[in-house]
Amino acid sequence: MADPFDDAFYTRADAHIALANDQLEGARREMVNASMMFASARFCAWLSAGGFESGEAMAAKRDETVEYFVAGFRQMLEGNMDAYAKNFDSYMKTQG
Repeated sequence: MADPFDDAFYTRADAHIALANDQLEGARREMVNASMMFASARFCAWLSAGGFESGEAMAAKRDETVEYFVAGFRQMLEGNMDAYAKNFDSYMKTQG
């Protein structure tokens, strides 16, 4: 996966997390997560489409493109899971 980090990387990520946290007011966290995952998948598809000349060309690279995004998500998820396991008490202390 290409390095996605620039000076505003965490600012953008925190803005998405803040929006998801705000949505917890009216929905279960599993539903907010499902919406966030759908939005990310939709954005990835849109981003990918911009790199192709046709739907046929996009379809021909479908599996390769999906693998690219799945590998990137896996890497970020594993890193965050490890961080939460290591810092569980301090990260979850604010949960009530």
